[in-house]
Amino acid sequence: MPTEILMPALSPTMTEGTLAKWVVKEGDSISAGDVIAEIETDKATMEVEAVDEGTIGKIIVSEGSEGVAVNSVIALLLEEGEDAAALANYTASAAGGAAPAPQEAPPSAVAAAEQKTAAPAANALPAEKTGGRIFASPLARRIAQQEGLELSLLKGSGPKGRIVKADVEAALAAGTGKALPATATPAADKAAAPAKAASATLSKDQVAAMAGNAPYTEIAHTSMRKTIAKRLTEAKQDIPHFYLTIDCELDKLLATRKELNGKAEGLKISVNDFIIRATALALQKVPTANASWSDDCVLQWQNVDVSVAVAIPGGLITPIIKNADQKGLATISAEMKDLANRAKDGKLMPEEYQGGGFSISNLGMFGIREFSAVINPPQGCILAVGKGEQRPLVKDGSLSIATMMSCTLSVDHRVVDGAVGAEFLAEFKKLIEDPLAMLL
Repeated sequence: MPTEILMPALSPTMTEGTLAKWVVKEGDSISAGDVIAEIETDKATMEVEAVDEGTIGKIIVSEGSEGVAVNSVIALLLEEGEDAAALANYTASAAGGAAPAPQEAPPSAVAAAEQKTAAPAANALPAEKTGGRIFASPLARRIAQQEGLELSLLKGSGPKGRIVKADVEAALAAGTGKALPATATPAADKAAAPAKAASATLSKDQVAAMAGNAPYTEIAHTSMRKTIAKRLTEAKQDIPHFYLTIDCELDKLLATRKELNGKAEGLKISVNDFIIRATALALQKVPTANASWSDDCVLQWQNVDVSVAVAIPGGLITPIIKNADQKGLATISAEMKDLANRAKDGKLMPEEYQGGGFSISNLGMFGIREFSAVINPPQGCILAVGKGEQRPLVKDGSLSIATMMSCTLSVDHRVVDGAVGAEFLAEFKKLIEDPLAMLL
């Protein structure tokens, strides 16, 4: 029997992706470690490597196919001694399930394949462990949770006994798998809750008609753009935002920055690096702002991991400065430059942009004076930073001129109250206006 090459899970939350490009073709010989395809996730296009050697017998999913489920069969590999006759008797195994029908690739899906990065092996999954933990793909877990199935009662047919989508579907069809208690079943909770109004959706023809059928150029949605639209819509619908704005005087910080950058050749600390450092130290002082809401409890994060919004072609990504409170300005500056450059090239690994407990979005370099950012769930806060500009300022009853910067904190009111948000901003302002305190 030919070996199945499966759609890999390239991140813990990935349930499907776009097969952007095949690097190999049918009949090609491959070895373990060879790049065979490029998979487009919601954040980047990632190279997929083979884990076995042999000959590509048949490509099941064509280039540009969207919505390819994790663990579905994307190609068949003929090992040594097997010939094309083995393909005639092939039927999809339970591990892979039925492969989705090939789709025509929109031009943008193929163009997106130009961004590349290293990725886990082609049909490899995380190494399984023992000790009571249930191993299942994210999609299998989600379906089981929605349908009220007990995963511990299911037998996995995936690699090393992992439970995959096909196993859950087989259990549903057979009526097996003990249902969770009604009080603990998310599906039951959902049914008991009031129905949530569906978001209004409009076809391109409806939108064109509403705009008077003006001429337009059609730009196909990328996986990233779809994910941004979905997550931000959910954030504004589900998270009770409120906003706090504070003005910070920058003149001392700018003078300190100029002095520091003149101390060492090649050192170029930005205002944004100071902002990251001040944010991290303020979170250290006000840890209750470094938290996320869940229906079970508030999760107050022990590490100060700061996500920083970076604009990339086609969307936005938030690479993370981890343990930012434990890093000096030079280290933060070097890390941020590296993360931003690799983000724009599509070369970040998932662990470098997934996670973080607090976000910063700085549009000051684009001339934006002040704005309110949308919270990046499941985080509890995001700090929107405007440009530094000279403004009139009253000090001790006298009018003077100072370089001022407006910062707006968007807050999830379920987890952070107004007083906590104000306390965080007060600590942040203190550090920005006394930058030498950041060097201690």
